[in-house]
Amino acid sequence: MDYLWTLLFFAIGACVGSFLNVIADRLPRGGSIVSPPSHCESCGRQLRAKDNIPIISYLYLKGRCRYCGAAIPQRIFWVEIATAALFAFIFWYYGFSHLLPVMIVYGSIFIVLTVTDLEHRLLPNKIVYPAIAIALAVALASQFLHLHLLPNLKSAAIGGAVGFIFLLVPALISRGMGWGDVKLAAFIGLATGFPLVLLALFLSIISGGLVAAALLLLKIKGRKDAIPFGPFLALGTLVTLLWGNNILAWLGLG
Repeated sequence: MDYLWTLLFFAIGACVGSFLNVIADRLPRGGSIVSPPSHCESCGRQLRAKDNIPIISYLYLKGRCRYCGAAIPQRIFWVEIATAALFAFIFWYYGFSHLLPVMIVYGSIFIVLTVTDLEHRLLPNKIVYPAIAIALAVALASQFLHLHLLPNLKSAAIGGAVGFIFLLVPALISRGMGWGDVKLAAFIGLATGFPLVLLALFLSIISGGLVAAALLLLKIKGRKDAIPFGPFLALGTLVTLLWGNNILAWLGLG
């Protein structure tokens, strides 16, 4: 039965991933996520239901528009796959616990922010601010409803302040850090709490540094080329949310 539920969450994740693609496409351009209906960006034809089945339609159409033959961005497919896999893993890891919906929401937020940062160098306020509100609501529920969610209110508040200040300083003295990263770090601190926010930021910096070094060595990027930090903040935070306490215990800091 657990396998069936995991498969169901995979399917749900694929559908959510399709919607996250819409958000990532339209919000950075100031468009509505409700209208117009899904359509081909090349020919403008509205997509029919059979053209809009997550993952399956992309494979069946071989990554091409049914009507004009234009290439469908591969990102559409990979976001659907990534979201589906993440949802299935989160269910497998947490089961039907209070943390299940929290982690699904956080995972969805980080996926769409990763896409917008990679493609537009943008972490939209219309995503980050609601994320901050959600993290505060989770902390309040943990504190007053005794749901044993991630951080309690005090830990979340300290974590949010630490995350904000930690990236505020480099943003003030360097052009390499954007204000979107600073606000995202505040959300990360609220979501992880203190001291896990420090681990999340540390993992983000290490992973970002390693990837940047690899891109430089392979001459894919130059020294003056900007590399978005949002995806690494997302990765470091997800790892921390899942295994942060275990990592701190392994390091002898828990």
